Amino acid sequence: MIKIYSNKEINKVKNSCLIVSETINMIKNYIKPNISTGYIDEICNNYIIKKKKSYPAPLNYKGFPKSICTSVNDTVCHGIPSYNEILNNGDIINIDISVLKNGFYGDASKTFIVGKESNYLSKKICYIAKKSLELSIKILKPGLKIKEIGNLIQKYVNNNGLYVVREYCGHGIGRKLHEEPFIQHCYNNNNEILKPGMIITIEPIINSKSRYIRVMKNGWTVKTIDKGLSAQYENTILITKNNYEILTNI
Repeated sequence: MIKIYSNKEINKVKNSCLIVSETINMIKNYIKPNISTGYIDEICNNYIIKKKKSYPAPLNYKGFPKSICTSVNDTVCHGIPSYNEILNNGDIINIDISVLKNGFYGDASKTFIVGKESNYLSKKICYIAKKSLELSIKILKPGLKIKEIGNLIQKYVNNNGLYVVREYCGHGIGRKLHEEPFIQHCYNNNNEILKPGMIITIEPIINSKSRYIRVMKNGWTVKTIDKGLSAQYENTILITKNNYEILTNI
């Protein structure tokens, strides 16, 4: 069932989302050439646990071994941080942060370009991924059919010569990290409507060459099947009486 949250519960989700935003804002200063994704994970883990007295939601979630997801270049999502994975000038990296605080979750992600060198495609895919999220948020309001979110995203992305990953979606969030409703980012027929008090994530994943993906042997990391680039942006959003409120700030 789709959960409608009370004002008291919403305030707790807002607090978790604030920690997510603060963590993403903090870690951006460490995303540089020659740094490992394992070190990025270590910094976030210490910040979330020691400074924010919270819990990094991915850690041990269904067996996931790290505190954040770091998805570099052709990694679509669920990249596992490693001290052996070193960032290079011009790489793109998605940092996916989710936290648990006082029984409630917050969730967001952002894609960064590493260093000062980048090509046109890296800039384009990051821009289109972020813009598709922003445009989809702007249409949110009570009574909107959920299918309109994905329909808008796919049309915009395809019109710009890029591709939407269909296998992963946004979701309800609150007392659970993933709950109903599930928000597809592609054309779909979900006629459920948004209602005040619902809290959702929208998190389109955009590929450069095709929408097709493969899951690696570790059971978590997802890559493009053709080694094309992949970018993602995500916010947690509250549906209000009249429209929406963005709870994370990426």
